[in-house]
Amino acid sequence: MLNPQVHQSKSAQTLFLHKPFIHGSAGSSFPVWSRPSFLPEKYRSIKATSSSSSSSDNSNTPTTTTKTTTTTTRITTTAIPNPITPTPPPTTTTTTTIVTTEVVTKKFISVKATLTVTLTVGGFLSNLGLNRGLDDITDLLGQSLLLELVSAELHPETGEEKEKVAGYAHRSRRQEGEIIYETDIKVPVDFGEIGAILVENEHHKEMFLKEIVVDGLPCGSVHHSCNSWIHSKYDNPEKRVFFTNKSYLPSQTPSGLVRLREEELLTLRGNGQGERKSFERIYDYDVYNDLGDPDKNLRLQRPVLGGKEFPHPRRCRTGRPPCDTDPLSEKRSRKHWYVPRDEAFSEVKQLTFSAKTLYSVMHALVPSLEMAIADTNLGFKYFTAIDSLFHEGIHLPPFKEQGVLKALLPRLVNVMATGDDVLRFVPPETMNRDKFFWFRDEEFGRQTLAGLNPYSIKLVTEWPLKSELDPAIYGPPESAITNEIIEREIGGFATITEAIREKKLFILDYHDLFLPYVSKVRKLEGTTLYGSRTLFFLTPEGTLRPLVIELTRPPMDGKPQWKQVFQPAWNSTDVWLWRLAKAHVLAHDSGYHQLGIDYCRLRTHCATEPYIIATNRQLSVMHPIYRLLHPHFRYTMEINSLARDSLINADGIIETSFSPGKYSLELCSIAYGKEWRFDQEALPADLIRRGMAVEDPTAPHGLRLTIEDYPFANDGLLLWDAIKQWVTDYVNHYYPDSILVQTDEELQAWWTEIKTVGHADKKDEPWWPELNTPEDLMGIITTMVWVASGHHAAVNFGQYAYGGYFPNRPTVARTNVPTEDPSEEDWKNFIKKPESALLQCFPSQIQATRIMAVLDILSNHSPDEEYIGEKMEQAWAEEPVIKAAFERFKGRLLALEGSIDDRNANSELKNRHGAGVLPYELLKPFSQPGVTGKGVPYSISI
Repeated sequence: MLNPQVHQSKSAQTLFLHKPFIHGSAGSSFPVWSRPSFLPEKYRSIKATSSSSSSSDNSNTPTTTTKTTTTTTRITTTAIPNPITPTPPPTTTTTTTIVTTEVVTKKFISVKATLTVTLTVGGFLSNLGLNRGLDDITDLLGQSLLLELVSAELHPETGEEKEKVAGYAHRSRRQEGEIIYETDIKVPVDFGEIGAILVENEHHKEMFLKEIVVDGLPCGSVHHSCNSWIHSKYDNPEKRVFFTNKSYLPSQTPSGLVRLREEELLTLRGNGQGERKSFERIYDYDVYNDLGDPDKNLRLQRPVLGGKEFPHPRRCRTGRPPCDTDPLSEKRSRKHWYVPRDEAFSEVKQLTFSAKTLYSVMHALVPSLEMAIADTNLGFKYFTAIDSLFHEGIHLPPFKEQGVLKALLPRLVNVMATGDDVLRFVPPETMNRDKFFWFRDEEFGRQTLAGLNPYSIKLVTEWPLKSELDPAIYGPPESAITNEIIEREIGGFATITEAIREKKLFILDYHDLFLPYVSKVRKLEGTTLYGSRTLFFLTPEGTLRPLVIELTRPPMDGKPQWKQVFQPAWNSTDVWLWRLAKAHVLAHDSGYHQLGIDYCRLRTHCATEPYIIATNRQLSVMHPIYRLLHPHFRYTMEINSLARDSLINADGIIETSFSPGKYSLELCSIAYGKEWRFDQEALPADLIRRGMAVEDPTAPHGLRLTIEDYPFANDGLLLWDAIKQWVTDYVNHYYPDSILVQTDEELQAWWTEIKTVGHADKKDEPWWPELNTPEDLMGIITTMVWVASGHHAAVNFGQYAYGGYFPNRPTVARTNVPTEDPSEEDWKNFIKKPESALLQCFPSQIQATRIMAVLDILSNHSPDEEYIGEKMEQAWAEEPVIKAAFERFKGRLLALEGSIDDRNANSELKNRHGAGVLPYELLKPFSQPGVTGKGVPYSISI
């Protein structure tokens, strides 16, 4: 057993620091009281060493110790009693003590541990407060961080864990953005491989530990990638454990690490009790019961999402107390929304973008806009007024601190010579290329394949169209779109039967999803809703031509069902009615995209959160699948928390800017319950489900696309294949045999928890994939990686390009179409000035400017964005097979960039090339910071 090395004089046990680092002066020394009372008893004799130790300290030197053994032998002699004499004989006891002394020689090697701590604003390096002074003293004494090296091996004789080797790291030097701490530790030569390092932060504030490197070992340097916040021991006395970068399946865990591996997972799971504290790293589940705020106003009460009535994926548990007025709802935090500490944004994101910027829009810009635009129902009188948002802008009222809005939102806010703030939007690239792009029907069709929502277009496979809703409640199920209407539009090409057989007819179908909410939404102020169907015809050029739009109102308010079909026309009245119907469909598509495709379905934010929680609860950080998934889960929980705070909350941006209003999240739940299936979230399966592709072993990717020029699918399948091959190479390395998958208890618990807890409302569905073979695992992981990277990028980073000029994608339709129960005056006004009717239908000024500002932020890449395949994780780099596989993956992504450029330059591909057409670049893997309309980050971080 190794004891920490003690250096003492014979007369006094005085511990000396050799040339301590005192605020950059390394040439002084001073005595320190022996065994300082504020140190743990166990480590009071540990020597704090510096990088300038003498050469004898760093050499391998035998250490001689004296081992004294005392053996005591007791011999008891009893005489045989005389039968004649009754007196008992005396008893004699002889004690013999043997003292033996042996000289034991142990050999040690001196290793150097170097810790890199990242400079942070709120961590221990901040220069404010009493604790800062105490932390300076801690640094001065060379006792900033306590390290304990853990052997990967058990003791060969006792079968127990070997004694840890400890040492205090001292502050050595500062380099750009980082502080370096160092310590020299003597390690027995028979210590074995270092499998883990325990770290205790002696400061009063947390610190961000980037990595630990141990040099001087026979095997060479050992790297421990940390990238984690280390809590102060004054907040939590438990030490943090950091395992080696080498990955192990549970059955292959080195014997000396088995206990630590299990205990770390128990720590991360927590006990499900109490309110979580900001420094904690506990992952647990809860329902979405914190979107409303009934304690503030009962008008803000919202139903719980998650359960039989409103199925929904689970979120991370915060443990906040229930509301006073609604015990089913959780109190909303006024300051801190808990996420496990290492899930929080990096400070680059916090300070230059993302959380702080989006928060600023919600809490600074929006109130200023509401003051500048007093009438929340005020619309735009002219289209030139919309254009002025990009030229003159909106003068904002004075903010409490001059220049603050400009500093927070430099792209949006300009400061005039007078010092006034002006909100002036940057024209989106679509508008720069063609100011009237939004007006064209061919662009309407093109964007279903290459725009912001390429996930909703479906092949028509059944005719006539018919609703599946209860006709007793919602009226006759038959569509008003007849054979005659369609054939009148496509008569020169085919009959309706031929069009369906030849796969020429496609649909955007928001009929059955929205129709049950029409009567509810229409009771809200400033919005309206229909169920809608839009049909498109595939032209010989491979483009989609809009044919008809059907809008439906169910029976309500004593009125029967109402429905009408609108068509492109050659007379002014029907042309304007078509434009108004199209505005309603675009509002439906915008709402479905924001609520269903991007936020609330598995495909991005909400339903990915259970994967993250289960991964941290059930897979050790040493597990190879944890290390494969980790970069794809960074910051997702933090952005989801921010969304619950300000985006999807009651009266938040979504509710006040999209047609369904306060029912937006209920609709999200309905869509999840009806449509979400994990087995169909893989890109190929999704395309097949929508009829946009069929399996074909002879075709590229094993699929034949129904529409050959489908930019999202064309580029997406290349990215999908690259991800799949990378995952395949990775999984095959660690799981060469199915038995390893089946007997991996962490992996099986992970998948079970995702199905039965994270997505508890779907736990009994028969379509969940099995997890018995490496191929099963490859499919599951590839789907998760695609969702977090390619899928999210495709539906997120084009939001400003396509929604920044809001007439192209209005988020709300505020008025009914003029033909639904019109009054004589309304009809007369429509005939007199149809442009005004369209502008009144569009979002109000406050709605439009608010959502434009949010879309600008959501489309922005942070300066520290981590793009897929750009940076190799350290654990991958240290495994030669994985490193080579990653390099091949990166090469495929670079090739994908070139393929996308070539396709965009191909004039035969009308859906991505043409006069005024925005090239399709949303799935180009790499990008510069800012609003670029390209770039695929590893994870969902905005």
